[in-house]
Amino acid sequence: VFQGRILARRFVGQETRYEVEVQTPYRHRFPLVAREYLWVPNTCGCPQLREGGEYLLMARRHVNYERTL
Repeated sequence: VFQGRILARRFVGQETRYEVEVQTPYRHRFPLVAREYLWVPNTCGCPQLREGGEYLLMARRHVNYERTL
């Protein structure tokens, strides 16, 4: 869980990649750096995050063992 500001949005295949500036981390299950990528499937019924907007985000970590992302 962290508070962040959306810096950019990019559509990549079936997902949307948000570049997020981490402002305030609240839970430390894994370390966060100043900028993180947040991936969201395009099939999600969630509203899109707008660039420049600040949000309280809850995400889970995904490790890509193929190292393609």
